[in-house]
Amino acid sequence: MTLRVLAAMSGGVDSAVAAARVAEAGHDVTGVHLALSKNPQSYRTGARGCCTVEDSHDARRAADVIGIPFYVWDMSEEFDREVVADFVAEYEAGHTPNPCLRCNEKIKFEAVLDRAIALGFDAVATGHHVRKVDGRLVRSVDQAKDQSYVLGVLTAEQVEHAMFPLGDCTKEQVRAEAERRGLSVADKPDSHDICFIADGDTAGFLNRRLGARPGPIQDEDGNVVGAHDGAHAFTVGQRKGLGLGGAPHPRYVLSIEPVDNTVTVGPRDALRVDRITGARPVWSGSEPLTEPTDCHVQLRAHGEVYPASVVQRDGADGPELRVRLAEPATGVAPGQAVVVYDGDTVLGSPRSRRPRGRGRSGPAGPGRRRTRDRRPGVSTCLTWTVAGNTRVGAAAPLAEVR
Repeated sequence: MTLRVLAAMSGGVDSAVAAARVAEAGHDVTGVHLALSKNPQSYRTGARGCCTVEDSHDARRAADVIGIPFYVWDMSEEFDREVVADFVAEYEAGHTPNPCLRCNEKIKFEAVLDRAIALGFDAVATGHHVRKVDGRLVRSVDQAKDQSYVLGVLTAEQVEHAMFPLGDCTKEQVRAEAERRGLSVADKPDSHDICFIADGDTAGFLNRRLGARPGPIQDEDGNVVGAHDGAHAFTVGQRKGLGLGGAPHPRYVLSIEPVDNTVTVGPRDALRVDRITGARPVWSGSEPLTEPTDCHVQLRAHGEVYPASVVQRDGADGPELRVRLAEPATGVAPGQAVVVYDGDTVLGSPRSRRPRGRGRSGPAGPGRRRTRDRRPGVSTCLTWTVAGNTRVGAAAPLAEVR
């Protein structure tokens, strides 16, 4: 059966080979490059970008070699609203967002797929390293390049209309195939970092957007140990760049409180989390898990995979996913995504709201008393659970860490 397929072409080797494979399979393919900035010079240039002027030229040349029509779609307004503005708002709220995951969710699939279906296309093909088996997302055979985590937010309907031609091969095989096909991007380096932060300075970018907002850095007992120019410049688990010296042991960011602009620091052990609550779960590979279910979860792109028990429950703001890790994780931040797997198959994903961990207690702050919950495995601040103590804190949808 011949399908009308829209191939999203970033200008890199993966999307070029994906488009070539779909065309070679006999489908009616049209290539499209997404222009994500009204001022492309403000984004990365050269090999490190994924949405630059050079990338659009590379995508067009690849389409010419493949022999398919090619267009450029201006998605800059949608990208600024759904990805850049969201990125800034999440940091302002004390969260740690993943803009690539957000771009996949809101731009490459929601916006592009909606437009493609409206134009009569049957599917959208991308160069993501992930497999689609029986209508469900499955990890790539190339574990080092697997991108199932950043696609875990897709709905079942979006997965149904998606094609991922590269999930059955390694990156080395993709490059070799590009060379055989005569694609000039065969040796083009992969993109890295955040495309809309041209100089790679995330803190500087946020400072320009949000301005300086001085506040205290405090320890777990509420003692002020330093100062900062903006809590938005920090993320949970951060060690470097705190501007603190003289402590006998390294200190890490434990929580960020945007309301009082306070950053709380402490020892690494206080970062251990074994319970996470995620908001707005999306299920692409399973019905909602309304009974406790043993599975695995991944908490960051290319991060460690943890055995866990998960269950969906009704929360105050709608459905939420409650995750209990078999072993504590460290550095789990509100705003991250929690992707649930059955083996290599993606079941779904919520957004982390609050972590609970063992060994941490909520920040006291000036003039406030800290309270500890001595129950094992309960915590109060973001909602983590660390080594027996509780810490509760503000969280964002990815998952709440308890």
